[in-house]
Order: sequence, then C-alpha cells, then structure tokens
Amino acid sequence: MTMPGPTEPDPPAIEVRGLTMRYGDRTVLHGVDLNVRRGEVLGLLGPNGAGKTTTIEVLEGFRARTAGDVRVLGEDPQRAGQEWRSRVGIVLQSWRDHARWRVAELLEHVASCYPAPRSVAETLDTLGLTSQAQQTCQRLSGGQRRRLDVALGIIGDPELLFLDEPTAGFDPVARREFHELIERLKDDGMTLVLTTHDLHEAERLSDRTAILVDGRITAFGTSAELAASARAEASVRWVDEDGRQQEERTADPSQYVWELHQKHEGPIPGLVVQRPTLEDIYLRMITGTGD
Repeated sequence: MTMPGPTEPDPPAIEVRGLTMRYGDRTVLHGVDLNVRRGEVLGLLGPNGAGKTTTIEVLEGFRARTAGDVRVLGEDPQRAGQEWRSRVGIVLQSWRDHARWRVAELLEHVASCYPAPRSVAETLDTLGLTSQAQQTCQRLSGGQRRRLDVALGIIGDPELLFLDEPTAGFDPVARREFHELIERLKDDGMTLVLTTHDLHEAERLSDRTAILVDGRITAFGTSAELAASARAEASVRWVDEDGRQQEERTADPSQYVWELHQKHEGPIPGLVVQRPTLEDIYLRMITGTGD
C-alpha cells in the first residue's frame, strides 16, 4: 500500500516580485515585493502618495505595470480573462450607481454577471440588509450603503476581496459592525487586502501589515515583527516599595516582568505592561517619532 506523501501548501493568493511603475521620468513604485497567504487579511498602509492605489490597481488588473512579476490567484492580472475576474471582488472607496435601484434588484443584476454567484437572500442576510431589500439605494444610511458595497463585492463569491478605505466616514457603531463582518468573511476562508488610514482598524483586522513609503515596502509582517524591526519598546509600569510610580521601556517586557517578579518575590504592585501599538510603530517608521 502506497502511503500518501505530504500535502503541498497552497500557493499564495498574491505574489509580487520587483513591481515597478513609471510615469514618464517619475517612478512611483520601486521594485515592490509582496506576498499574501490564502485566507489572511493583509493591511496595506502608507501616507498619501506612497503608491498604495497604484499597487492595488495593478493587482486588480486595472493598470499595466512597467516591470516586475505579478501573480494573483495564480495568474498575471494584466493578461487574465473573465474567469479570473469572477474570482476577485472589489469594494471601492465610493460607488456610484442609480439612486433608484432597489437593493435586492441591484444585487440580482450584478449576480447575473457571475457564473456561480452567492444567493442574493443569503448575502442580504449576511450583510444585515434583509429589511432593506426593497429600499432604494438613496434611502440607505451611510453604514447600510457601505454594507451594500461589500455585498456587491462578494456577490460573485470571490476568493479574494480588495477593500479600499472601507470605513471612511463611519460612526463608531457602524465601524464596529463592519469589522465584525470582515472577520466573518475571513472565517469563511476569504482572502482580503485592506487599504486604510485607520491604524486601529488595520491592527484589529490584519494578520500582517505592509507599510509602503515613497513607492517602497519599508516594513512587512505581523505587529510583533514590525515592532521588532522598528525597535519599538514596550512600557512596563509598577509601584515600588516606597509607593512611587516607576516605568521602564524595554524590547523584552516578559523578561523584565519576570525579573521584577523575582525581585518582589511575589505579585508586582500596580503592574501595567503596554506593548507598542501599530500606530506607534507606523509613526516611528514614517516620521521617526512615536515615542
């Protein structure tokens, strides 16, 4: 009996090597390397003008690159056909359509363009839009409108979803509901690429983060990996034997707390450990500040 060999790992959803983009004499992307695993959420961060939009448009197949190798779901998006496009969902920062479209009718129309779309009723339920199914788009609230944008992005049942500034202008409640939705999509196995200026959003949703500055990836990894590369230190605060507040900044808070525990021979009064946030790391990398 032949025993099955080890299974091959799934190829990345996105593989980018040496992506370069020039407009005349101006270079906006300088040899970008990037990979996105299947089933993960990648956060793409960077200041305005860093090249995020150009990068995403190349990955979506909307812009031809100057140089480099790009594979999205195993194909070159610059040459991929309609079957490939049906596997990719896109949620733009803003979407304009006829204000008098009814929600369910619009979804049914878009679904008819795909070979194996999701159920319109199930998609409405997933997005919390069932009660708005017969409303016109112009009557939706901002949060409902954004959920409809996502419904339009996933109605074709894509393997990969691009989200451009998905919660811009949201109030806190709508933002929290949207984050919960994204987490459900990830749990269902969807791969997501998120561009955002909301660093708290990126930290909550992203498995890994890429920071793009002046057309170059300056950092890429998990929050812990980014903190290490930025040499961002954690803050350890406690109350000493004289009742005074003390603070130490360290790259290894676990080791430092263990040493404090040994010194106190028991619980450490008033212990607070605050690790660097993605915002701290981002500011340090972008501006050299953030302490």
